[in-house]
Parts: sequence; structure tokens; C-alpha cells
Amino acid sequence: MNVKRILAIAWKEFIQIKRDPRSLALSLGIPVLLLLIFGFGLSLDIDHVRTIVWNQDPSSKVTRDFLLNFKYSKYFHIIAYTDNYRDIQDKIDSGEAMLAFVIPKDFSRLLESGKAAPLQLIVDGSDANTATIAMNYVNSVIHAYNTQLLTDVLYSRGITPRARVEARPRVWYNMGLVSTWFIVPGVLAMIIMIVSALVTSLCVAREWERGTMEQLISTPVKAPELIIGKFLPYFCIGFLDLTVGVLMAQLLFGVPFRGNYITLIFMSWLFLTGALSQGIYISVVARSQLMASQLASLTTLIPTLLLSGFIYPIFNMPKAIQAITYLVPARYYIIILRELFLKAGGLAVMWDEMLFLLLFAVFMFTCSIKRFQKKVV
Repeated sequence: MNVKRILAIAWKEFIQIKRDPRSLALSLGIPVLLLLIFGFGLSLDIDHVRTIVWNQDPSSKVTRDFLLNFKYSKYFHIIAYTDNYRDIQDKIDSGEAMLAFVIPKDFSRLLESGKAAPLQLIVDGSDANTATIAMNYVNSVIHAYNTQLLTDVLYSRGITPRARVEARPRVWYNMGLVSTWFIVPGVLAMIIMIVSALVTSLCVAREWERGTMEQLISTPVKAPELIIGKFLPYFCIGFLDLTVGVLMAQLLFGVPFRGNYITLIFMSWLFLTGALSQGIYISVVARSQLMASQLASLTTLIPTLLLSGFIYPIFNMPKAIQAITYLVPARYYIIILRELFLKAGGLAVMWDEMLFLLLFAVFMFTCSIKRFQKKVV
């Protein structure tokens, strides 16, 4: 291979990018936009669940004390009190409330007599995941209340509770359980995969559509030199996107970076090479910018969003789908980014992900060169 010819093709591609400022703006603007949308708009934390209360035993101090456990919890926001089911139904149907407590008339009497006191909980189940989390919050508050009641009864009888299990959680890597710290590294992987493949998927197809490929074919430039020359400018843009994304993650979203930057650069180099090579391969096969962009979106956006573990945990997927996720390169890069950002992981714990990214990069780069032929079909 001739280095001068590679640099000439790369310079030609840089000029082409410069002459198309809209594509360049999209290449740099889409990562920022996606980070802002996902970073601020997507949250797995559920706080301030809107709640309506029908207290049929309002005169009792026991009932009021019980409701205070929900009123002063950050997970619940009591928006209204009512005295009928019609209001409950209207507010849940309209989306104003998600939960409703119905406290019966004999609630305090049953508690004071040592019997089980029923509490009706009405939940909007249209969003099953959110409803499940909200019910777990309710059960947690009730469990703490019951434990306190039992402890008070034992103390009132002169009995000191001794034998009990007390969980003392210690959360590693994300002590505040901030979902943004989990989401943003995944967004970075999604951005690099989608933008890299989408932008490079047009580079060869554009030459065929504009009729300039025939001129390149007539030159002494070899197929590997042409592919590498077109690869280099977009590799620089991809690393620029990654740099902007890492800075936004740390400065804007407060995600800590605990790993090694050299490791990040090396792993990103492997992932970028594979993603860009995939885009070039799509461009070589499609020969049409419209078809290339559609194929790039289909083969990168959907797998990365749904099958990479970006949002949905892979271990909860059916076994057949879990097997398919092993073919999604973003799965491995997301693991690497979360290791580097949150756990300070090194190559010793990421060697298998590194190996797959290396194989993916070599495979896609080889396929791109083999598929391109210097002849007019």
C-alpha cells in the first residue's frame, strides 16, 4: 500500500466533508443532542408518585401517624384527599394520580386491638414496570411501620427485642443509585455506534451516485488504500464525538470517570474501527445513499437500543434473545464504558470484551476491503 495515495484519498474526503457543512453539523450535533435528551429525559428513578387518599378513619391519631410515613417520604406525593371512589377513578383515569389509599373505618381499632388492619391500595397498572416499583415502595414503608409497631409493643411490655436480622446495605460504585450514571455511558456507546456507521455508510455510495467513483477506479489507487483513505477522516470525527461525550458526561451530568484514559482510547479505537468499517461495508454493498442510510439505521439503531443492555437488562431477556445479543458489538463497549466510568476496571476484567471488539473490527474491515471491487458493475 502507498501511504501517499491513502493520505490523498483522506484529504479528498476531508474536503468533501468541509463542502457539506450540514453533514458535518449532524455528525457533531447529533451526539450532543442525544446526550442531552437521554441524559435529562430518560431516568429510571421513580420519585414523588402521585397519590390520592380516602381516609375513612380521619379522627384517629394512629391513622394520621400512619399517613405521615407516606407524606414525608420522597417516593410519594399526596396530591388530594377524597371521600368517594368516583374521585379516585377520575384522577387515575386522567393520569393525575397513580396510587390511591383507601383506609377503612376500623383501621385504628384493629391496630390497637392487635389484629391485622386491611389497607386497600389501588394502582394504575397501565405502566406495569412503574406500578410494580411503586407497590414495592408502599410495601417497604408498610414493613418499616409494622416493624416499629412491633418494637413499641415489646418495649411497652418490658421486652427488649434482641434476636433480629438487620440489613445494612453498602452500595458500591454508585452510592446514590443515580440512574444517570448508568444511562450516560450507554448513551455514549449508542452515539458512537449509530453516528459512525450512519455517516460512513454514505461515503462510497455518494461516489457512485455522483459518478466520481469511475474516476477513482481509473486511478492507480488500490481498494485497501481507498477504503483506508475514506476511513481516516470519519475516524477523527468519531474520536471528536467521543471526546465531547466524555466531557459532557463528567462536567454536565456529573458522572465520575474512575478508569484509565489510555484504556478508554484503546478500547474506543477498536470499537470505532469496527463501527466505521461496518458503515463502509454497508456503503459498498448498497451503492445508494438512501438504501445505505436505511441499512445503517436498521443494523445499528435497533440492536444497540434494544439488545445491548443499554436500558433493558440482558439477563431478563428470553434465552434465544440473549444468544443474539452476543453478536451486538455495542453490548461489549457499554460494559467497557461502565467499567471505566464507575468501577475503575482494567484490562484484566475486560479482556473478553476487548477480544470481541478486536475480532469485530478485523472482520468488518476485512469484509469492507474484500467487498469493494475496482470495476464498474
